[in-house]
Amino acid sequence: MLMTVLAVLLAGVGVVLFVAQDRGDGRGVAAFPPITAQPGAAQPGAAPPGGGAPRFERLAEPARTVVRDAAGTTLATFTDGARTAVLTGPSRTLAEPRFTTATVTTTAWVRLLPRPWSPNAETEPWFTPWFDQHGGSTEPDVLAVATQYLDGAPNETDADGVRYRGDASFGPVAASGAGRLERSDFYDYLGVRHTFADRTTGTPDPKRLRAVDCSGFVRLVYGYRLGYPLLPGNKPGPGLPRRAYAIADSGPGVLVVPNEHRRAAAYTALQPGDLVFFEVEDDEATLDHAAVYLGVDNTGHHRFISSRERANGPTMGDLGGTSLLDDGGHYSLAWRAARRI
Repeated sequence: MLMTVLAVLLAGVGVVLFVAQDRGDGRGVAAFPPITAQPGAAQPGAAPPGGGAPRFERLAEPARTVVRDAAGTTLATFTDGARTAVLTGPSRTLAEPRFTTATVTTTAWVRLLPRPWSPNAETEPWFTPWFDQHGGSTEPDVLAVATQYLDGAPNETDADGVRYRGDASFGPVAASGAGRLERSDFYDYLGVRHTFADRTTGTPDPKRLRAVDCSGFVRLVYGYRLGYPLLPGNKPGPGLPRRAYAIADSGPGVLVVPNEHRRAAAYTALQPGDLVFFEVEDDEATLDHAAVYLGVDNTGHHRFISSRERANGPTMGDLGGTSLLDDGGHYSLAWRAARRI
């Protein structure tokens, strides 16, 4: 039987609507069937949503593996070299009604793989347990976690009393009073010291408590919350660098839209969870803004979420410029590249 679960993640600000098949254990739709056979071959086990056994298909540009049911419905997409995977799940609607009338209704659930995808990875021992756990799960994913920092989002603390989610600002007001300062990283928002893998330590600035700039927001969502490795600075390495330009130029994963130093328009190359990069300030050679792509909204436009100065924090709304890649607005004209991490 179908049930509708209305989860108000953002206390009257952002609403996520799940329409899920009740299976009695609180996880929503049934997980995908176990997968054990070779890629491209029919798989044994219970029938997936479309009936029959799931199949693996290899596609190019970018190189990826797509899992489909017998009816051809896409169940999951795994991109070579990337840890972000998109699984098909219950439909939900992302909204921020205070700052936009637009909404994004999606069946895409963006999950992190334990390692970058490679051809035939579905035959490796880790894959079946991972797929069984996450197929159909409604546990918070990249998109849900990102919305937990919008204006008015409810606070939540961990066992140590650290507030790890809730309304975030962009940064403190500049001494001149003109604008807000950048350079607020995830540990500034948290107000706790963070030791990186190389044993260097990030020390929070008390003036930046509950604040994250654009790349700090990406690192808060993907790194601190979901476990993607983080680097202390901007040198290439096994993790997400600090600044937007460094993530775009030398970050992990796959560059799905290369920077050609002009307005990008490769909308069909994107999938939810991709990082999109912009040149919005004076230096035309440097990408200086990062965002998370959400998908196509109810007006037919490509919408993203990012932490911005004018909006004073993370937003998918239109204050200080529409959060769109294709409407001819400020950010649309400044869009240059995209990376799938």
